[in-house]
Amino acid sequence: MSYTTFETSGLRLHKSQIRMGENLELSVDVKNTGARAGKETVLVYLNDVAASVSRPVKQLKAFRKVELKPGHSETLRFTLTPQDMSFIGPDMKRIVEAGEFEVMVGQQGAVFNVVNQ
Repeated sequence: MSYTTFETSGLRLHKSQIRMGENLELSVDVKNTGARAGKETVLVYLNDVAASVSRPVKQLKAFRKVELKPGHSETLRFTLTPQDMSFIGPDMKRIVEAGEFEVMVGQQGAVFNVVNQ
């Protein structure tokens, strides 16, 4: 519980397309918009838009807690790995499929593609 308010903005993906096996780098700005110092936990969710098996719409893949004074902001950086993009397929093996993924942080979303190259 916090006695202040926070705003996340400026979700940025390092690339909009990555190759199979590459990491995805992303960053987001967090600002304390309230009158008191406080802590905020920033959550990063991932959605595989068209997986070959049914998957959750939002899967928590990363999080970070930040403490900010009133009016201060900080840029948080995250790395999503191939492991974060993988799932157990019908043959019970862990796989990453090429295709479109959506990253969501706060009320923001951004799309990237994984390609077979």
